[in-house]
Amino acid sequence: MSYNCFGQKFMSRNVEVSFLSETPIENIEAHNNQVSALFNSTTGEIVFQVPIRGFHFEIALMEEHFNENYMESEEFPNGTLQGQIANWPDVSNEVTVEGTLTIHGVETSKIFNGTLEKIEGNWVINSEFTVDAEEFDIKIPNLVRKQIAEDIIVTVNATLNPK
Repeated sequence: MSYNCFGQKFMSRNVEVSFLSETPIENIEAHNNQVSALFNSTTGEIVFQVPIRGFHFEIALMEEHFNENYMESEEFPNGTLQGQIANWPDVSNEVTVEGTLTIHGVETSKIFNGTLEKIEGNWVINSEFTVDAEEFDIKIPNLVRKQIAEDIIVTVNATLNPK
C-alpha cells in the first residue's frame, strides 16, 4: 500500500504569497514566504495555510496596522484555501481550483485560475486573483478608504516537492 501512495503528495513550507493594493494615492505591498501548501496529485486536492503575521511590508507601521487594525491576526492568525482542481487529472497547464477561502474568520467559496506544471519531479503552481476586503468583513475606516484598493491583487508562487 505504501508503494501506491509514494510520490502522490507534494508539499512546501515556503510558498510565496504577496498582495498589492493599488490606488492613485498609494500602493501598499506585502510579501509572505512562510506559507504552507499540500497537493495530492492523485485526487487534485490542494490546501494552503497562510500565517497572517508572515506578511512583511516596506514600512513597519503599515505592517502593525495590517495585523492589529485590519486583519486582527491575534484572533485570526491564519488564512486558508482548501480546494480541488477542476477536472483533475484531465487538465493542461492552465487549471481552475474550486474551493473555500477563509480570511479573517470568514469562509467564502471561490474559483481561482492559475498554472500547474510538473518540473523535475516537483509541481509548480502560479496564480493571481483578487480579494475584496469587505467580503471578508475586514473593516477599513473612511479616513483611509481611498488609500486602500477595493480589490486587492494576490499572487501565489509555489514549488511543491514530493513528501
